[in-house]
Amino acid sequence: MTTTSQRFFISYAGLDRPWAEWVGWHLEQADHQVILDVWDWRTGDSFPERMDEALKQADAVVALFSTSYFDAERWTREEWTSAVARRERIIPLALEPLAAKDIPHLLAPRLHKNLHGLDEKAARAALSEAINGGTRPTSPPVFPGGAPTADPAEAEGSTKPRLPGSTGRPDVWNVRRRNPDFSGREAVIVQLRESLLSGQQAVVQALHGMGGIGKTQIALEYAHRFSGQYDMVWWIDAEQSDQIPVHYTELADHLGIAKPDAGSDPNARAVLHHLRTRQRWLIVLDNAEDPAQIAPWLPEGPGHVLITSRNHSWRGIAHPTGLDVFTRSDSLAYLGTCLPGTTPAQADALAQDLGDLPLALAQAAGVIGSGMTLDRYRQLLTDDTARIMREGDAPGYPAPLAAAVGIATARLDDNHPEATALLRLGAFLGPDPIPIAWLESARPHLSTIPGDPDDLMWPHASLQHLGRYGLARIDHETVQIHRLTQAVLRDQTDAGQTARVRDDVTTILRTIEPGDPESPDSWPAWASLTSHLTSQHVLVADRPELRPTLRQAAMFLIRSGQPRTAAELLTSLRETWTADLGPDDPEVLTCTQYLGHATSDLGDFTGARPIVEDALARRRRTLGDDHSDTLQSANDLAAVLSEIGEHAEARRMQEDTLARRRRTLGDDHPDTLQSAANLALALGKLDELAEARLMLEDTLAHRRRTLGDDHPDTLHTATNLAAILNELHQHAEARRMLDDALTRARRTLGDDHPDTLQTATTLAVSLSELGEEAEARRMLEDTLARRRRTLGDDHPNTLHSAINFAISLRDLGEQDEARPMLEYTLAKARRVLGDDHPDTHQFAGALAASLNELGEHAEARRLYEDILTRRRRTLGDDHRRTLQSAFGVAVTLHALRDYPEAAELLEDVRARQRRTLGDDHRDTLRTTRALANTLTAMGRRFAAQKLLAGKKPKRRLGRKRR
Repeated sequence: MTTTSQRFFISYAGLDRPWAEWVGWHLEQADHQVILDVWDWRTGDSFPERMDEALKQADAVVALFSTSYFDAERWTREEWTSAVARRERIIPLALEPLAAKDIPHLLAPRLHKNLHGLDEKAARAALSEAINGGTRPTSPPVFPGGAPTADPAEAEGSTKPRLPGSTGRPDVWNVRRRNPDFSGREAVIVQLRESLLSGQQAVVQALHGMGGIGKTQIALEYAHRFSGQYDMVWWIDAEQSDQIPVHYTELADHLGIAKPDAGSDPNARAVLHHLRTRQRWLIVLDNAEDPAQIAPWLPEGPGHVLITSRNHSWRGIAHPTGLDVFTRSDSLAYLGTCLPGTTPAQADALAQDLGDLPLALAQAAGVIGSGMTLDRYRQLLTDDTARIMREGDAPGYPAPLAAAVGIATARLDDNHPEATALLRLGAFLGPDPIPIAWLESARPHLSTIPGDPDDLMWPHASLQHLGRYGLARIDHETVQIHRLTQAVLRDQTDAGQTARVRDDVTTILRTIEPGDPESPDSWPAWASLTSHLTSQHVLVADRPELRPTLRQAAMFLIRSGQPRTAAELLTSLRETWTADLGPDDPEVLTCTQYLGHATSDLGDFTGARPIVEDALARRRRTLGDDHSDTLQSANDLAAVLSEIGEHAEARRMQEDTLARRRRTLGDDHPDTLQSAANLALALGKLDELAEARLMLEDTLAHRRRTLGDDHPDTLHTATNLAAILNELHQHAEARRMLDDALTRARRTLGDDHPDTLQTATTLAVSLSELGEEAEARRMLEDTLARRRRTLGDDHPNTLHSAINFAISLRDLGEQDEARPMLEYTLAKARRVLGDDHPDTHQFAGALAASLNELGEHAEARRLYEDILTRRRRTLGDDHRRTLQSAFGVAVTLHALRDYPEAAELLEDVRARQRRTLGDDHRDTLRTTRALANTLTAMGRRFAAQKLLAGKKPKRRLGRKRR
């Protein structure tokens, strides 16, 4: 290579680290300077800062192209984009064959040099040519058909990196065949490789995790993938630690250092001594159990040791890496490979049922692939989990899951029966993590756990045994048993024992006190408890002692924005409690009330109405009109009627409920403030905006004083007040309130909570009206994506987000994208909400406005006239929204040059607006200007000028959104 020193920054993907080090080493041997993260950057450094420094200092960037390098999920995409943008010189080196489609268009035009498929001498030459440019030969080229000559640099004991990508195996090798179905786990393999390369002397890495998680498969894949980086790879079955010396003796035979008469221990120690002086070796100790028995047989020297184990107690002996189940994307990739033709939705559902456990996925693929439909398999998995987990071969795994769990449990029971009792108890809780504090608190009252109930050290010793046998995941706060392991354990428990364990489960769940279910501060604790209460196999509905806890759990689910889970729980509870207690029991009616609330939050207002009406009728009959529970049902029914569009009746009910609550509870009671806030919303929908504003301002002041600025009810009120301010065109004040409310909502409720998303939507309205259309569009697009993910495409709030985003696109001139979204959302609103729902009218009006802007006036007229007819029937001739529809018809008639009819309609609209809204209202002024334009078009200029006399020009009006 050239002697002119240059500074290179090497850009690569994590799996290509061997290539990066090989390239870097040879560049430095040629007197260049190299910046390589694993050589030059320290743990804790700021990645963006170091990257920025490196790109500034480097004369050129050496980019190692591979499939992994261009993976959309990897940080290297940002790295190479930055490199290309800021460096005139980038040197691409291809590590594997790449099609043109694999390389982003930003880099596609650049010439790259191939390193793949070359021996090391040719690869060094290619690297030199890439750095220095090509040169003309000074002697005849070597005959291409000749055999490659030995590289003198490849001397025994050389410390330079080996050429990555070699397909040859080491001379000493006993690893079984590679698993052709292996997929996923790329992040784990990258981490494993980097950990093994982190030291100069022997690095011992332990992969640990529960049975069936794929520890051996990862070790096997690692050995094959990086075989070219080792001179020796030796696999040892370490389950029986007393046999390890025997396996080392076999290695001694291969190395030619065995002494036949010496016995296994001396030969094994001879191997360990040999490894101290030998480089590039890998020893795999598979399925090791006892760290104390393994420690004496760990090699030392410049090589690598990889341990797989169910036991997690490897600290002080090895660098432990805990393995979890597959990520969902890895599960889908695996199923897609093994079960071609399976749709992503089918694969996702199966992976969910199997808890992403690699062994279970392998078994399922074996059974389904041999002649069973996926739907039938999932049904069997639900009906008889333990049985189906006994079926199917899983290549690479020693036994099906049911057998593996049975063997491990039997061994545990022989040695630690108290740990088995704890395992069985955990099997009847949910599959989510179980806080150890729950077990500690309930221990004195648990009947199925042997030993001293007052043992202060319980359950820690038992948990250590569960972790050692790979039957549970243990950390310092929780224990977790995989759902399929739980199913097998439950199947192995007889009826009498099951009844006693369920009693203990009830005891545990009853003793937990997470706090106020309506307070966000308590939601993490409630989330943990509710995940167990709602688990399919945790049968709690028939436990009277758990009714208060279940009631509060349902409220938590509603308040935290999980209405679907709440509705599922409440439907089950209502059915069971009604059978036990009767339909008029207070517990049943509270359950019914919550179910109505959850159904409404799901956007199913038609379905919620009869549920709420039933609770209200029964409470009025059994408790009276003024009872607080009766008034809550009345409040809920009024809210549902408002959502359905029956605003007048909703207002009447809210006024009555508010008056009763003020009389019986007082002005500052949370229920009274709830009625006041809901009445204000009803007034807003009836266009009584000034009164709605006053009520909301008063309610907000009361809630700030009594609940605090960050309480969800306070934030909800602030958002609703800001929405009214937007209606009153006071957008700057609305924005100020919403900026504050959104910051607080994100902090206390989270980014995806329905209230947070409503606040973000309302803020986007303010931004749009203030001329910040680009930021409004960004917020609306984000909110739409979140609502689709959390609420579904058909939820009314999602429809509002879709229509708002479409209007934003239209305002930005992106009509080609806006129109189909407007049409699609209107069609969905008609199906979900009905043709006469106020929101459907609003969506139709948005589409009609877009059609006018596209010049499709005839279709716009048809839409506007239909909306006008419906609004006149449901709202009356003088309602502001009716008049807005009439205005839309009129301006469309003007566009169609039907000036006389347009003028007649505009005159009528203007007269009604002057009477109901006043001469200076924005709608009135807009109608006045439109009428003047129409009169001018008719040749009546004097009349138009007289109409506009004294009227100040206004800025372009923004479009109102929810």
